[in-house]
Amino acid sequence: MDMKDEILPASTWVRDQLAEIDRTGDTASVGIQGRAIVVYSMRGRKSGALRRVPLMRVEHNGSYAAVASKGGHSEHPEWFHNLVADPEVEVHDGTEHIKGRARIVEGEERAQWWERSVAAFPTYAEYEAKTEGLREIPVFVIDPI
Repeated sequence: MDMKDEILPASTWVRDQLAEIDRTGDTASVGIQGRAIVVYSMRGRKSGALRRVPLMRVEHNGSYAAVASKGGHSEHPEWFHNLVADPEVEVHDGTEHIKGRARIVEGEERAQWWERSVAAFPTYAEYEAKTEGLREIPVFVIDPI
């Protein structure tokens, strides 16, 4: 993905994280609550511009989970709609860049990935409780292509 047409995120702490990752070339240079993250690069559904989203690192057998928690808010994060519109994504994990395709998981597969996600970042369980049943937090699995 071409970085020249990237639109920067609105959040200062996210911009700072991405700047540090760009400086070091390694997602291990930052974290959230002392836990590892990865960066998902995707196309904006309206602008077509590159969007980069740092999320918790949830990996299993070469596939990754992207949890659309939005901190437990009642609506999905904007990036959720981008992945639905265009599931092609790049995962930056450590110093590796992996091309992948995202898909929403449901049922037993979602339950397995949700368990892995909460193990990687226990705060997801708090976010789920915070939704008060208004929505099930979507989980994407990104499989390498």
